[in-house]
Amino acid sequence: MKKYIALSAVAMSFVAAASLNAADDINSMFSEGKVSGQIREFTISRSVELSAGADYTRHANAIGGYLKYETASLSGLSLGAAFYTTYGFLNESKKTDYNQVDPTLFGENNENYSMLGEAYIQYKTGNTLFKGGRQKLVTPMLADDDARMLPNLFEAYVLTNKDIANTTLTLGHVTKFAQGTFGRTYNAGLLAATAGYSHEDSRNQVGSFTNVGTYAFDEKTDGITMAAASYTGIANLKLDLWDYYAHDIMNIIYGEANFSWKCLITDALKPYAAVQIIKEDAVGDEFAGDIDSMYVAGKFGVKVQNFDLSFAYSKTDNNDATNNNGFLQDAVVSPWGGMPAYTQGMVTRHMFLAGTDAAKVAATYNFKDLGANVLATLYYANFNMAANNGYTYGDAKESGFDVIYNPSIVKNLQLRLRANYADDFNVAQTTGATLSWDEYRFIANYNF
Repeated sequence: MKKYIALSAVAMSFVAAASLNAADDINSMFSEGKVSGQIREFTISRSVELSAGADYTRHANAIGGYLKYETASLSGLSLGAAFYTTYGFLNESKKTDYNQVDPTLFGENNENYSMLGEAYIQYKTGNTLFKGGRQKLVTPMLADDDARMLPNLFEAYVLTNKDIANTTLTLGHVTKFAQGTFGRTYNAGLLAATAGYSHEDSRNQVGSFTNVGTYAFDEKTDGITMAAASYTGIANLKLDLWDYYAHDIMNIIYGEANFSWKCLITDALKPYAAVQIIKEDAVGDEFAGDIDSMYVAGKFGVKVQNFDLSFAYSKTDNNDATNNNGFLQDAVVSPWGGMPAYTQGMVTRHMFLAGTDAAKVAATYNFKDLGANVLATLYYANFNMAANNGYTYGDAKESGFDVIYNPSIVKNLQLRLRANYADDFNVAQTTGATLSWDEYRFIANYNF
């Protein structure tokens, strides 16, 4: 409560200062504001195959999105707010039967819900921007992960500066996390914590802003302090370095380099390469345990006109045999939606489990030169699992496609068809029973 009072006091002081300098512009600050938003319809169907029998298919349909208002800037100051909602329809099965209704489009108990997802103050002066309050974040290890109906959202205070040429500096502090609907894929445990969500309970924490420590490991903390630098001063090279200090949980270092160059054989080929590293170490009270993990990945690709082909490979540290069955020590933990891995599948995120060698090949083609505003991607990912990864006792595979169509007849409308086919997503230790599925998604987004 004190934080909200302090935030309100800051807002009032900004407005008061602006009033002294340009009192006649207060009205235009609001009257010249902008309304924006998105209407989203989402349909999903997953047919699950269990080698032990009892196969099932679950479905869900929902419509929702967000409505946002942001004031015009007055002496660098602006305010913003956004309302988010999801509403299910044509879901005739019992709501809480998760073998019948897919949970990833709804709130707790598969109910509809709405929330004030964004409410922030923004101030810009020169090359410096401050944004504080409820907002979206899109960073490597803290992100919106907007893969279903509603995204993850954050209560955060972020300062960005671009005074240094070709360099963006970021400093911020994150206090609360509001999980989006995608996190309801997971109940709890190791798989949830390595796939982007709460180790304790992600199915029942949707739709409300919660202390980041309480959300992830059921222990209240002082939040996450983050700092970053991005540099683009060398031709065809981009460097990013992030540090996240999650108080009494862990310190996360994320580094990435992207490089492209001219092919010596022909200008028609445009090769590129990238590397990324994630290093995690427990700090303070170690509420997630004695984390000491590393993920390293590389990617190589080539573009030929409208065609893009890439291959990625990654590796994580091995677990000691005594740390089996869910211990997080050597797993890469990502409880707040961050999922930057080159080798992730559309759903399968085993690449962060300990001792995993993962590989992914993807091909994308843009049909614009053929007169169609269509972007299509095919991919295949393989996860070679170590014996002591703590979740599955066999290798996993996933393939799929993603087709995006922007019809010219309706401006700002996007239609998307996605599918993933997970083989041996989980293999039981004692029986060898497997879990696999075929999943299809149709998404319509209308932006305004």
